[in-house]
Amino acid sequence: MKLASRIFFAYLLVSVICFSYPVSRFVRDVRMFFLESVEDALADHATLLANTVGTQMEANRFNAEDLYLAFDKTYSRPLAAQIYHFTKTGVDLRVYIADTSGKIIFDSQSRANIGADYSKWRDVYRTLDGKYGTRSTRKNPNDSTSSVLYVAAPILVHGKTAGVLTVAKPTTSINAFMEKEKPRILKLWYVSTGLAILLSFLVSLWLTHPIKRLTRYANDVRDGKRAGLPPMGRSELRDMGLALENMREALEGKKYVEQYVHTLTHEIKSPLSAIRGAAELLDEQMPAEKRSRFLSNIRTEANRIQDLVDRMLKLSELEAQKTLQNVEEVQLNSLINSVLESKGPILSCKGLRVTCEMDRDVVVQGDPFLLHQAISNIIQNSIDFSHCGGTIGISARIDEGMLLLGVEDEGPGIPDYCRDKVFDRFFSQPRPDTGKKSTGLGLNFVREVAVLHGGGIRLENLCGKGLHAVMTLPM
Repeated sequence: MKLASRIFFAYLLVSVICFSYPVSRFVRDVRMFFLESVEDALADHATLLANTVGTQMEANRFNAEDLYLAFDKTYSRPLAAQIYHFTKTGVDLRVYIADTSGKIIFDSQSRANIGADYSKWRDVYRTLDGKYGTRSTRKNPNDSTSSVLYVAAPILVHGKTAGVLTVAKPTTSINAFMEKEKPRILKLWYVSTGLAILLSFLVSLWLTHPIKRLTRYANDVRDGKRAGLPPMGRSELRDMGLALENMREALEGKKYVEQYVHTLTHEIKSPLSAIRGAAELLDEQMPAEKRSRFLSNIRTEANRIQDLVDRMLKLSELEAQKTLQNVEEVQLNSLINSVLESKGPILSCKGLRVTCEMDRDVVVQGDPFLLHQAISNIIQNSIDFSHCGGTIGISARIDEGMLLLGVEDEGPGIPDYCRDKVFDRFFSQPRPDTGKKSTGLGLNFVREVAVLHGGGIRLENLCGKGLHAVMTLPM
């Protein structure tokens, strides 16, 4: 499982658990709160009615029929009380009175209960014992919503307990309220859970995004792409990224120095041998014409070494860049015309013709100097391998947001054995007309420029004869 998925599910699990427990506890606590409120009111009613009945008994004025008449009128009276979201349509309060033996002497809901023995009920026997008497009893043992609350108070006559008065109220109103509130509570829970899922997703993205950028950077380095360390903010990931960057630079620096010294030594060995051989021959007596030719060879080889060193310096400077330093809008048409103008004498000398097929308004973002050098190297390569009187074709087209700059010549193309080496440093093929090799850094320089711009370079043999070089650049 990916790290982002682990973070997402872990955060989601914690959030759901943290939401579920408070919501379920809240539902239970709300119900308990309403039961406590109802019991508190019933205790007040029971005490008030018990004192009223006790006062009447002390004055010998207690009459159960008067109570029945009052309750009958109360039960039959229409009621439409809007209590918040609940509509109360009738009085469901029950009152019964038991004597000191627990026998019922009054029941507001049923005269048939008179004489019934309630001495075993908790509300009655605890009150007769001088304790707080209350109970909750289901009308239907299998139905939790049929509970009825009973709260009792002692009837005192001349300071002595003369009986028990109990006030009872069913929990139907509480159940109705809870049924109406439960969807609202569940809706709140669903919304909270949905927000938890969204926040879990966003948090997982936020935590793993720097890791993905660092992984992408490591993959780019592995693939040989020119990549800079992405911004990491101030965190442990930034420290890890800097450590990776430092390690990469150290490894690349060591490898680069080894390759640089090896290849430079190999390439300089040949012109140095020629210079040394010519210098040894100059110690001998020889005609002036021959001496002049040896001196010319020494200057030629010295210039070759100088050119090699200059190109190596430019290439090493280019390879040290992780990103473009100078980015401008470059008019491709003007850039190519400038390159061709600089190559004019060489093209005229070999009698080469150049054709161009491109739009005038093609614009790319890049370093004008580096692009000029890269295109110049590609065209120079085509000139070197073209036969006298041949044609060089230059084209440009846009495909899926990428500029494809093509240069075609009518030269011999690339032999199969060196297809994988043409972009290697110091690799060069003999020119058809002179048999000489170049420094072997031109195409390597072109590839570095293209990669630095986010593009690439490829060489393809044409059907028949010739080479097609294609440099891709992002628009």
